[in-house]
Amino acid sequence: MDDWVLRAIERWPNIPALAGWLGLDRRGRWLIRGEPIRHSRIIETINRNYGCDAHGRWFFQNGPQRGYITLASAPFVLRRTEDSETLVTHTNLPVRRAQGAFLDEEGSLVLAIEQGAGEIAGDELEWVLRGLQRSGRNVRDEELADALAAPSGEITALTLHICGVELPIIRLDFADAPVRLNFVRNPQPLEGERAASGAPD
Repeated sequence: MDDWVLRAIERWPNIPALAGWLGLDRRGRWLIRGEPIRHSRIIETINRNYGCDAHGRWFFQNGPQRGYITLASAPFVLRRTEDSETLVTHTNLPVRRAQGAFLDEEGSLVLAIEQGAGEIAGDELEWVLRGLQRSGRNVRDEELADALAAPSGEITALTLHICGVELPIIRLDFADAPVRLNFVRNPQPLEGERAASGAPD
């Protein structure tokens, strides 16, 4: 995080957190009260000061005040880099390690990466599909359909070649992802924590 943020936290450690104002959509756009933030300097500041607490609640640390982020899907949205061979998060962090690959009931893919959980952006899925295999060959449509129909939590017969590794594809329902991958989609202050007044319900 920025030095000025860390100094502000030290100076004012008990500022109540905001919840319900900030969000991240499935395209990797920051939102304020449901509307995309477009100012590049604000986006860069959020990117640099985006973090997670021990409870899996992601937030933007704005000086001494923490603003919890409502997630449309996962804490990160992943896209290809310019060389089209590697991935980068929506906050411009390079993805160097992928430890797990999860396919939901709608066909979206989430990776467990060193930064947390990242959903591969929808417009990158055609590229990702080229990395799907079964027994060393490209996946047929009916095999993908079988994987999509598998119960949540089941290891499928498919693998994904990405970030220099081969990962088994695990079926994981959208609703089950936060518990399995340790994040909270709609974070709120816990009992005993103070929330700032005026935040929407």
